[in-house]
Amino acid sequence: MNRKSPYDVIKRLYVTEKSQVLGNLHKNQSNPCVKKCNTAKYVFLVDKKANKIEIAEAVEMIYAESKIKVISVNTINRKQEKKRVRGRIGFKPGYKKAIVTLEAGDFIEENGLENKG
Repeated sequence: MNRKSPYDVIKRLYVTEKSQVLGNLHKNQSNPCVKKCNTAKYVFLVDKKANKIEIAEAVEMIYAESKIKVISVNTINRKQEKKRVRGRIGFKPGYKKAIVTLEAGDFIEENGLENKG
């Protein structure tokens, strides 16, 4: 069986305001409920055909120098959306994103996927 490159499985880090909050959960000390959460979560755009095991292995391979350990992966499939432009109907492409939970104490550097080559 052909093994996929980790960069074929993980397309890029998905950066939104909500994903930044999830990534900084381990740093937050102000809220008593969030203070108990010592694991960071990161959101990635992934290949539509990738499963959770492939995603976890790919994240661990990409960030091998940081020696991170993936605890769990949650995936979300977004369907394509209809958009109307100048009276014509078109579609925005759908995508799949994965929320990756890391082991306590592990975190990812911000510029990790930029030099994927």
